[in-house]
Amino acid sequence: MLFPGAGSDRNQSSLIAIDDALAPLPVRRADFPYRLAGGRRPPDRAPVLLDAVRREAAVFAAERRCSTRLIAMGGRSMGGRMCSMAVAGGDEIGEPLPAAALVLISYPLHPPGKPDKLRVEHLPRLTVPCLFIQGTNDTFGSPDELQQFAATIPGDVTHVWMQRKGHDLKGCDAEIAAVVSDWLCALR
Repeated sequence: MLFPGAGSDRNQSSLIAIDDALAPLPVRRADFPYRLAGGRRPPDRAPVLLDAVRREAAVFAAERRCSTRLIAMGGRSMGGRMCSMAVAGGDEIGEPLPAAALVLISYPLHPPGKPDKLRVEHLPRLTVPCLFIQGTNDTFGSPDELQQFAATIPGDVTHVWMQRKGHDLKGCDAEIAAVVSDWLCALR
């Protein structure tokens, strides 16, 4: 199950590439409610986004006649962050959403230029395998920052670095799809 970043939708090129690479495995690329409303609206607040993740996961699991515990979740930037928060759960987030693994592409540790506005408080509650795919020039978090905060995750963590790439990981769709496919197959 894949969610896009704040400025994109379910048809973001790397999400499509992952979908294609995982065939014949079922993949659901989902949009957040603000994208479904049309136009260029800003993202909803976290509670609305988290509800959307939970709702989409429940629908996908029902369609597949399985538990969400068997679904790998994630996405790009904000989409991956919302999935990680839903899976982590917590006082302000709600019960943890059971999942098999997390795929976090261009995880936004903090807004560009604002390393004091961290988005990492839920990471120590993650207990599923996590794959981070990140550009080495990502302004939302450096490799050193990502490794520092990902080290608080008690489960298995894998980092894949896209050299000299920024947050958009432009031109890396095929490589991202191959990494996700190989990593998920190794988990089976």
